[in-house]
Amino acid sequence: MLRICVTLGLVYLLFLLAVMFLQRRLIYFPTAMNPKVAEQIARRGGFEAWRNSGGQIIGWHWPALAASSGAVLVVHGNGGCAIDRAYLAGPIREASAVDVFVLEYPGYGVRDGTPSEQSWLAAADEAFERLPKNVPIFVVSESLGAGVAAHLAGLHNANISGVMLFAPYNDLASVAQGKLPILPVRLLLRDRFDPARWLRNYHGPVGVVLAEADEVIPAEYGRRLYEGYDGPKKIQIIPGAHHNDIAEQSPQWWKEIFSFWKNAEIRARGL
Repeated sequence: MLRICVTLGLVYLLFLLAVMFLQRRLIYFPTAMNPKVAEQIARRGGFEAWRNSGGQIIGWHWPALAASSGAVLVVHGNGGCAIDRAYLAGPIREASAVDVFVLEYPGYGVRDGTPSEQSWLAAADEAFERLPKNVPIFVVSESLGAGVAAHLAGLHNANISGVMLFAPYNDLASVAQGKLPILPVRLLLRDRFDPARWLRNYHGPVGVVLAEADEVIPAEYGRRLYEGYDGPKKIQIIPGAHHNDIAEQSPQWWKEIFSFWKNAEIRARGL
């Protein structure tokens, strides 16, 4: 019995060490892409490279279909890359005369670097400074990107007119602990995206869309985020939907979201 206990203890310890050192491989699933190939795809899709002051591509820009009246920043989830997000950018651009920018994270797509909470947030901060000035700015996120959206909203609360979160969570540690209940995840986790805490500094309209049967981020974590937010908010729970089923919405659906954002702003101003 003692030998069995020691063996099980060693197995547990090895598993613990593996999770501790490989945790970022369990969180981030980047798709890398050759820059020339990416730009060819971009031209065929009608969008263009979005560059920083040094000329490096930091994402992709879909210009407004008419005279632009605002900008939407899309911060995607932990898989794929920014150029994959035409299913978000296209309907948004059809719904309103806005420029759509999709941020690329370090280590994803054409960008060098390594994915981490620090690198994602730094990339988002840089990108935000490159957005058009003196126009309404909205932020849309998927999945893990909710942490990035909440960070920006809390940091630039006066400059963001609305937020939409697909399959979000209250904090990453809670999700990870729920996935691995036998491990002390809260002690081990290095990247601790915390949307609930960051949104405390934001008071604008926030929309939340949840998948009832979400197998990646169970809907309960998005509910916690929604219930804890004190500003204008709306929630939609899509029956039977899974994690990857909810972000692709119609232009008409997005028109209703823009109306929600605008009406919340009007009420806030007392007009």
